[in-house]
Amino acid sequence: MGKSKTKNQKKSRATANHVAEEVYGAIPHSFVFHRGQIGKNVGQLIEDVRRVMEPYTAESLKVRKKNVLKDFVAIAGPLGVTHFMIFSKTPTCVNLRLARLPKGPMLHFRVLKYSLGKDVVSSLKKHRMHEQQFTHHPLLILNNFGSDGMHVKLMATMFQNMFPSINVHKVSLNNIKRCVLLNYNPDTQEIEFRHYSLKVVPVGMSRGVKKLMQERFPNMSKFEDISELMMKGANLSESEAEQDGEHNITELPQVYSGRGNMASQQSAVRLTEIGPRMTLQLMKIQEGMGDGNVLYHTMISKTEEEIQEILKRKEAQLKEKQARRKKQEQDVAQKNEKREDNKKRSMEGIKKKRAEEEAEEDSEVEDPGMQEDRPAAVESDDEVEYYRQAVGQEPDEDMFPSTKRKHSSDWSHGPAKMRKMSPGKPFRKDRDSKSPKRKTPGGYQRDGNTGKGWKNSGDGEKPFGRKMKPGGKAFGAKKTGDREKFGGKKRFEGNKTFGNKNKDKSFNSKGPKSSSAFRKKGAGAKQGFKQRKGKG
Repeated sequence: MGKSKTKNQKKSRATANHVAEEVYGAIPHSFVFHRGQIGKNVGQLIEDVRRVMEPYTAESLKVRKKNVLKDFVAIAGPLGVTHFMIFSKTPTCVNLRLARLPKGPMLHFRVLKYSLGKDVVSSLKKHRMHEQQFTHHPLLILNNFGSDGMHVKLMATMFQNMFPSINVHKVSLNNIKRCVLLNYNPDTQEIEFRHYSLKVVPVGMSRGVKKLMQERFPNMSKFEDISELMMKGANLSESEAEQDGEHNITELPQVYSGRGNMASQQSAVRLTEIGPRMTLQLMKIQEGMGDGNVLYHTMISKTEEEIQEILKRKEAQLKEKQARRKKQEQDVAQKNEKREDNKKRSMEGIKKKRAEEEAEEDSEVEDPGMQEDRPAAVESDDEVEYYRQAVGQEPDEDMFPSTKRKHSSDWSHGPAKMRKMSPGKPFRKDRDSKSPKRKTPGGYQRDGNTGKGWKNSGDGEKPFGRKMKPGGKAFGAKKTGDREKFGGKKRFEGNKTFGNKNKDKSFNSKGPKSSSAFRKKGAGAKQGFKQRKGKG
């Protein structure tokens, strides 16, 4: 198990990470992407330009059709992106826009000619390109950008700020493996873009010695002595020994990677083009991210009056835009207020409805003794009246506790009379005091003499509970003499009871069984309905 890090080691590492983050944040970063429809060749050109801008660019940036320029600007800030290189294609040419974030300016170029990296590499006999070259940023070389003209100086400044700056006194030569050349031609106003791979070799040696210094050792099977290789340099092609001169020989201030590259020694710097190539022409310079004033245009020149008119038009558009935005904010505020009012009213209505429902539930589950002061419900009155008609007696007070029965004076049609007690029945207070002689809706009344059965109030009327069948037979009748015909004068003689076999049982219908609450209590409940002989 390794030793734990000390406090000083942790502190020094944290400081180094902080410095590295600051340095990395100060380095310019870029996005290279396209807008609109592009062909396969332009897509490959974008990949090659991303390769040039490595390692401080987005290598795998994905662009969708629905993305707009504002989307890239929004994500550029948190990622530390400082420059955009935007390619687009028209039916006649390919365009390149170079923008500085976040407020511009934006330079519009026309790509007159271009060659892909694979085409450039395939045209060379020897090329030197490997992945280690792209771990460090390239060295920028500007040529002929010192001519007069503000647009030329602005272009030079824009290109310089796209790549990290180099401190000549602290830079490590081993980190410089590539270079980007931008050459401006004042006559044609065109810019040549080239990308090279950089190699340093020692000078002052014969071709045989250079071959020995290389990684590949030469084939000396045909030599008798090594001196032949040194003196003659046999089996070596002219391309393997490139001609060097004063244009590329320099003295190295540091030790450079490679055999024989020592400090304070003469070495030759060789460039190998790895592509891509582009020939650019500046069209115009615009303020902002493509929506500001035009600072410079190659084809069009305007007078001061036209410029002032354009500025006035721009100011009017800005004022109109601000007015629209202000109105939109007011409309949004009004909509929010209305929404809040509707929400409050709806919440109040919901609370009120819930309170009413709770009050109804409380009234339904209330104690029956607390309902004496409330009026009887319609449903309860119907139940009491149904009980009176079905059974022929007054219900007990505890049978329907949900409501209080109306006073006898409310539903009686005549003066209240005391009923006589039937022989053999016990005295009940509720029958004497609260059950006066009355007529029911069917037109029948209790017999005041006996207290049994129902008294027929008319010849053509039939008593309650006698169900007629389609054949004319009464319910429960067994003989033709036990019933009377509709509208006839024949009456029962004597006290005959329907269904003598069930004399000691309560009356049962063929329909569904009634609940126990609808059965008579006492001795009267066991007797059937009796038909007394009516008066002629």
